[in-house]
Amino acid sequence: MKGILLVNLGSPKSPTAKDVKPYLDEFLMDKRVIDMPYILRAFLVKGIILNTRPKKSAEAYQKIWWPEGSPLIVISQRQHKKVQEKVDIPVALAMRYGEPSIKTGIQELKNKGVNDILMIPLYPQFAMATTETIDVLAAEIIKKHFPDINLTSFPAFYKRKEYTEALAASIKGHLEGFDYDHILFSYHGVPERHIRKSDVTKSHCKMDGQCCSTASKAHEFCYRHQCLETTRQVTELLGIPQEKHSSSFQSRLGPDKWLQPPTDATVNGLAEKGIKKLAVVTPAFVADCLETLEEIGMEAHHEFLQHGGEEFRTIPCLNDDEMWIDAMVTWINEWKSK
Repeated sequence: MKGILLVNLGSPKSPTAKDVKPYLDEFLMDKRVIDMPYILRAFLVKGIILNTRPKKSAEAYQKIWWPEGSPLIVISQRQHKKVQEKVDIPVALAMRYGEPSIKTGIQELKNKGVNDILMIPLYPQFAMATTETIDVLAAEIIKKHFPDINLTSFPAFYKRKEYTEALAASIKGHLEGFDYDHILFSYHGVPERHIRKSDVTKSHCKMDGQCCSTASKAHEFCYRHQCLETTRQVTELLGIPQEKHSSSFQSRLGPDKWLQPPTDATVNGLAEKGIKKLAVVTPAFVADCLETLEEIGMEAHHEFLQHGGEEFRTIPCLNDDEMWIDAMVTWINEWKSK
């Protein structure tokens, strides 16, 4: 019997330092998020970050927390419910960090008689710290606890037409009535080192302005290429001219060199160059969360106005948009019919 496991990032149980701390511990101690040797990672996370950051992060979560709970969890639950209503096989929801865990999700499906699972990491673009860490952990759980279950992971879907058309339609709808000067595609950042580590050719990814547009099998696992390709496809569908859009990377952590250009500096720079009406979309996420609601919707918005901008529009993630739900249903039905 076949079943589906939808997997997103996860969230603290509550917007309190007490609950944020164990969430950050699990998240940042993941060797595919902070890819340092264990001793150095433990010193940085347990010795420094967990003693300073939980209170500040909790304050940020408090700004965006919904009455029903964490926006990311609530939206993921809505996605799960809508997908389940449209397919005739069991669908479970899991989070990479926190609850419900991937093991819990697999157990839920097994209890319903499922022995063949399609897992869909809810990330359009592949990255070590997102898709890969889900795939690796799920494989370990299957091997250790569910050896009789077959698990297939759905690959990054940044160029699947169902996704790009849903994203383009959503952006178009949310831009109605807003005569923007510029639209910024802001993606979650990663250290440049992660791009090189994911390069299967071990030589293609130089991040020199050329490699991402030069055909290579490295692109199958190149987060930077996949982000820029997402922007290219969507702007082509919407007919947005080159001079009216750009891409950037947000959420830097630590002193490493991260993907460029940074979103905060880009937003400020656009305002200083005379851009008065700015729209920002965050296509690395399919559910609104701290990084979209607070970092972009509040912080970037404030900074844009402080640097001379006049109007700022945050375009929501796909969330439980019907075209996005139908995209997942299409992929599920394709897999189910094989």
